Amino acid sequence: MLSLNGITVRLGGRTILDGASASLPPRSRVGLVGRNGAGKSTLVRVIAGLLDPDEGAAEMPRGSRIGYIAQEAPAGPGTPFETVLAADVERAALLAEEEACEDPHHIGEIHERLNAIDAYAAPSRAARILVGLGFDEEAQHRPLDSFSGGWRMRVALAALLFSAPDLLLLDEPSNHLDLEAVLWLEDFLKSYRATILVVSHERDFLNNVVDHILALERGKLTLYPGGYDAFERQRAERQAQLASAREKQMAEREKLKDYIARNSARASTAKQAQSRQKALARMQPIAELVDDPSLSFGFPNPQELRPPLVTLDMASVGYGETPILSRLNLRLDPDDRIALLGRNGNGKTTLARLLAAQLAPMEGEVTRSQKLKVGYFTQYQVEELDGSDTPLQHMARLMKGMTPAAVRSQLGRFGFSGEKALTEVRKLSGGERARLALALITREAPHLLILDEPTNHLDVDAREALVQALNGYSGAVVVVSHDRHMLELIADRLVLVDDGTAREFDGSIEDYTAFVLAKDAGAAKRAPKANRKDERRAAAAAREKGQALRTRAKAAEAEMARLTALRSAIDRATFDPSSAPKELADLTTSELMKRRAEVQKRLDAAEASWLEASEALEQLAA
Repeated sequence: MLSLNGITVRLGGRTILDGASASLPPRSRVGLVGRNGAGKSTLVRVIAGLLDPDEGAAEMPRGSRIGYIAQEAPAGPGTPFETVLAADVERAALLAEEEACEDPHHIGEIHERLNAIDAYAAPSRAARILVGLGFDEEAQHRPLDSFSGGWRMRVALAALLFSAPDLLLLDEPSNHLDLEAVLWLEDFLKSYRATILVVSHERDFLNNVVDHILALERGKLTLYPGGYDAFERQRAERQAQLASAREKQMAEREKLKDYIARNSARASTAKQAQSRQKALARMQPIAELVDDPSLSFGFPNPQELRPPLVTLDMASVGYGETPILSRLNLRLDPDDRIALLGRNGNGKTTLARLLAAQLAPMEGEVTRSQKLKVGYFTQYQVEELDGSDTPLQHMARLMKGMTPAAVRSQLGRFGFSGEKALTEVRKLSGGERARLALALITREAPHLLILDEPTNHLDVDAREALVQALNGYSGAVVVVSHDRHMLELIADRLVLVDDGTAREFDGSIEDYTAFVLAKDAGAAKRAPKANRKDERRAAAAAREKGQALRTRAKAAEAEMARLTALRSAIDRATFDPSSAPKELADLTTSELMKRRAEVQKRLDAAEASWLEASEALEQLAA
């Protein structure tokens, strides 16, 4: 389906892709993985035709449609529902052509094509995709300009899924989704009938969706069968083989060097020594596995505080005069590991800001330990880093009065040592900026870490390193994340934020996943009875389809009448050439018979079309 042939891309004097080659099986679901900055997004842009490689090419069968989300989120007065429907370009063009067309025969052809692409079911399909990504009935019909950038990127994702391309390119599709939407997306992609290439750093997502892993390392591509766990096992085996081969090669090199040193000066063995010198020169060194500083996380442990750190007693919190969450009762102790669960928009971030003292309670009481220090991480902090400053300048500004050694030490905990600490932030990858933000918020060894989606832009290995660092941290942790693997490994308490409050969820992440899936399934079964607007939309769709069927039947009737008249004229001309109309006058008997067969074939097709439309109308009426 997709062939990548020797793709080389150089950016800013650095080789990003170096003769990268791979062939994706037809209708495969492939996860593209690699370290931050390895060139995954660059490769996706090459495949999408947005970037020309310096060498090589990405090839697909002629006429294949590629779907890719643009960097800019959709905006304007249009609604999510309208935006998603418009993504089916052929459907929109056919409907516009139908309105302007006056030829009954062509109208019939248009309706045949609309039926072939299932155009009349498109509104309900668009609504289902939007619901799955978190847009309820009211949200689907609000202007795009009323949504945040993250929600508008969800609309872009919905439009891409709705357009159903032959090759679906997804670059970190879960970054703007909550756990509930991620679960829906997994289910959608597992049943997708074309080829998928998805960049993702979520282990569970990759294990549940893909059937191949395409690993990008040092500019080269390697395709592995299976999900991420299978890839990791194969990679570990390969690395062990490389390490063993390198050890053998090093031993062989030392043996050759020793022979050359002992025998070069002796006339009887000089020729053999020269031969071994050439063999040594030809020996290509096997690269050593090097430590990756992007895997460095080290949270400084705080001084001990007596529990509790924070207590909420019937607290309410919100914005202005409007409470978002009420009846909050929660206690945080120094060794707590809490995951906040629930759909985006339910108030997880509002609760996190209350715990971080960025919002004051509207009612009730919030009691905090007097010496409590809080480190609060959000994606906004990553986005607001000054691109012209270096990590060292950022840290020195916040650790004013501390020694240069202390500043360097804190940066070193997160992999920013040596020249890396002097690199401008705008030249850092997304994962490196996230690590810098984490380094900044933990500079004072906080007693409580509140992390709102900390794994966005971190690759799989960096996420594992973050998990290990959090498990080694002695303070309390509150985390909001859609990464189930991370939550399973660090959280021992789950708090569900839903229905305007927060309450303990009794169970594991696996239990919560089952709870969400069961809840969504129940909602889907109830929707036809409970949602009157859906009923009205279905009725409108039925009326639209009925009108289209009636138009199609009418066009077929007109075509049948025209063809029947032409067949009669041919029959008359066969027996009485003088009665033949002008367009038949010069035809021989043989030609007339051939023309009659063609007309009969078209008449049969028109009758079949009329019969199909009539039967469909009867079924619709029933």
